[in-house]
Amino acid sequence: MIQIRYFGALRELTPSGAEQIEWSGASTDELLTHLRSRGEPWTSALATQRVFKVALNQQLLHESTLIPDGAQVAILPPVTGG
Repeated sequence: MIQIRYFGALRELTPSGAEQIEWSGASTDELLTHLRSRGEPWTSALATQRVFKVALNQQLLHESTLIPDGAQVAILPPVTGG
């Protein structure tokens, strides 16, 4: 199991802004692909042309990384505004 926390507009994808899912040590890129495969609104919210920051156990990642069992993953959307 891993815990996923969503921030910004992505928080609206789940009632609490977080969820737990079964996960078997695949990468952060594979996790985003899995979430997009749920269909709408996931496909649009996590569209491949958007750039997301992903944190694993409160550490921002700069490349795809394997997600260990029990990890906390945070998905942060692009920041806009001024």
